[in-house]
Amino acid sequence: MSEIKKIGVITSGGDCGGLNAVINGAARMAHHLGIEICLIPNGYAGLYNLENLIPTMIDAQRADRINSEVAGSEAGHSRVKISKIKDPNKYEKIKAGLKKHNIDCLVIAGGDDTGSVVVDLITKGINCVHVPKTMDLDLQSYSVGGDSTINRISKFTADLRTTGLTHNRALIIEVFGRYAGHTAFRGGIGADADCILIPEVWVDYEVVYQHFKKTYLQRLLSSDVKGSTYIIVAAEGVKNKEGKYFVDDSSGSDSFGHQKLTGVGSFIRNQLEFYMKKDPDWEIILKREGIYVEDIYMFPEIREIALGHLVRAGETSSYDVTFGKQAGGGAVLLLTQGITGVTVVGVEADVVTYIPTKDAIMQRYVDINEIEFFESLGVCFGREPVEYLPKFQIQEGIIHRYM
Repeated sequence: MSEIKKIGVITSGGDCGGLNAVINGAARMAHHLGIEICLIPNGYAGLYNLENLIPTMIDAQRADRINSEVAGSEAGHSRVKISKIKDPNKYEKIKAGLKKHNIDCLVIAGGDDTGSVVVDLITKGINCVHVPKTMDLDLQSYSVGGDSTINRISKFTADLRTTGLTHNRALIIEVFGRYAGHTAFRGGIGADADCILIPEVWVDYEVVYQHFKKTYLQRLLSSDVKGSTYIIVAAEGVKNKEGKYFVDDSSGSDSFGHQKLTGVGSFIRNQLEFYMKKDPDWEIILKREGIYVEDIYMFPEIREIALGHLVRAGETSSYDVTFGKQAGGGAVLLLTQGITGVTVVGVEADVVTYIPTKDAIMQRYVDINEIEFFESLGVCFGREPVEYLPKFQIQEGIIHRYM
């Protein structure tokens, strides 16, 4: 690649924490190297329409106004898959837009869908480097947004425990994650959830019910004010014991063809209520404890709560600010070396690590062996617990590992 004079920055896909840190890191590294840098607004929709847009130049003053601690993206997003645009001249149009604004190459932050477009653009001669961004944490490398999302899931879930205890309710907290359960798993553990349901474990609802009943009643019977609760954190892509997703057919698909997974919280509630209303123990115990009221309070209430975009919004964790700046700046450094079509893995001291984007966007799932440890601590994962059999070894050398 010839000498780079100007870089364009795109953020794409779902919003999350850390994206403004990516922009900030890329901008400041470009300034350090004497390279111009600009924002292309609204993701791939903006890239496609670049001939008719004026990109926002990020000079030192503009970079100073980008708050890395704020989630979301100053550049804006869109869910657009370039290859699905019907215009047969779409790639030539994109190249013409880049040429018009003298943009030599691109830094593109996004998840697996965004990364698949990066792979596509590279094959068409459009030079770019991918910064991994997904709150789902399902890429092969750590991705901007994961830590922020886990912290928010934990915080909201812990906060909701107070309303559960006040009303003696069981709560089902539904969170994003699509086909991988990393955020539900880590966020649920962080909030001391009683039960965590993830796509990687096919759920037997009778097992969940028995764990709920035992845990809820233990708390009720040991409380001097007859208070109890039970907390489930469930990924939106939970499967039943036949391995099938719960799918609300009315939810439709997104622009990348993914079925929108919504409503699993109400499905889980219905499953628990089915078993609970057949169980005579509730009437016996609640009457004995002075809680039972005929036709009004015969069973604990179960409520589902979808955290939705709250886990994407608000603040960015310090880890994601740090990683975002490193990844954004690292992407610029890779471009200056003519290294394109790759995903930034990280920056450790004076080493910028990367892997081919086609490899980075292969989905990564929760390691089932890892949940056995937490099953031994009493957390239910919707199956009969598997005995945890640890191995022991001394760690040699220094390893940096996040999740």
